[in-house]
Amino acid sequence: MLPSADSAPGHDPYAALRVPDFRRLVSARVLLTVATRIQGLVVSWQIYHLTNNPLALGLIGLAEAVPSIIVSLYAGYVADSVPRKRIVVPALGLLLLCAVALAVLASPYGLGLLAKDSLYTLPLYAVIFVSGIARGFMGPALFSFMPQLLPTRSLLSNAVTWNSTSWQASAVLGPAVGGYLIARLGVADSYVVSAVMLALALWQFGRIAGRPLPPTEGERLGLKENVLSGLKFIFSNQLVLAALSLDMFAVLFGGAVALLPVFASTILQVGATGFGYLEAAPAIGSVLMAVFLTYFPMQRRAGQKLLWAVAGFGLATIGFALSKNFFLSLFLLFLTGVFDSVSVIVRSTLIHLYTPEYMKGRVSAVNNIFIGSSNEIGAFESGAAARLLGTVRSVIFGGLMTLVVVAVTAWKADKLRRLESGTK
Repeated sequence: MLPSADSAPGHDPYAALRVPDFRRLVSARVLLTVATRIQGLVVSWQIYHLTNNPLALGLIGLAEAVPSIIVSLYAGYVADSVPRKRIVVPALGLLLLCAVALAVLASPYGLGLLAKDSLYTLPLYAVIFVSGIARGFMGPALFSFMPQLLPTRSLLSNAVTWNSTSWQASAVLGPAVGGYLIARLGVADSYVVSAVMLALALWQFGRIAGRPLPPTEGERLGLKENVLSGLKFIFSNQLVLAALSLDMFAVLFGGAVALLPVFASTILQVGATGFGYLEAAPAIGSVLMAVFLTYFPMQRRAGQKLLWAVAGFGLATIGFALSKNFFLSLFLLFLTGVFDSVSVIVRSTLIHLYTPEYMKGRVSAVNNIFIGSSNEIGAFESGAAARLLGTVRSVIFGGLMTLVVVAVTAWKADKLRRLESGTK
């Protein structure tokens, strides 16, 4: 996607990291991602052991996705109307308050005082719902703020790759640390660690200099037209639409992560520590592939490689569902991360390259609906399918549906199939 070091004299794989504000953004995102991954792992472990019901795991994703989807289009409009730092900092502050609330609920003074009936976990879902609102506003603002920190557009592809690499590295660390924290400290103190890391992320974001909004182009639109313009832009661009659709449906049907507490507890029987390793395995694969692509970017047949990568994701998911060996399961989850990293980097680069700066908030909001929320809705789909079909059969079904999505996309999206590289 970037010219390789061999073909580009003076190519610097660390170019974006030499920009001070970009480094601060990356370090803040690392803290934010590790904290939220710890929190997500702990809350899924807590709710499953309170309910012993895989559908309850799916409801976690739904509780976060619904508010995020509801606010996304308006949040994108806000991100293109208000300086982006002024959105990121309050949203992160709200996530910090949610982490504190989860810690209180997990303490002896929280859920322990409630009657253990069908509404016992409702306060946990309420906090997750509020965090979904915060993430709905943060996503578009953060996505569109990142390019403003770069002094030249030539650093964009390198910045996207490092952004993805740092996120995946954080996603490796978060679940591994989360599993250890659950086993050693318990649920309540694990939430406290997450809250401390969110506070550090908030401090680091505060150190980044604010940036004015990019100048707009064309005629001024009304509120409704502004809110919907991101949708119109994406649906008018077959290349971006195909990449988003492929990723969305693959995540929607092919994700087994939401059911990992069931696999760890009842199928592989590896406990909380093993659960953390299972959660971390896809991210390890992702970060290694992202680092590889930083030094050896895709130059040819990027579209075909994207299609093959998503197909590989589906096959690895099916293999994981059938595995009864812990180490084989780890390896197959590792492969899902390797394949997913290709999709993430291609999609993110395409959106950044083909979207005008003044529209990035609104387009990112649609991307959040397509991709970000599909993770949570996919978690609900996985939980509901597990309830109807059984855990193993539901994951196999998801992997098969991923392969169907790849086949349909390859047939319909000729521009994606013929895409040579991620450069414009």
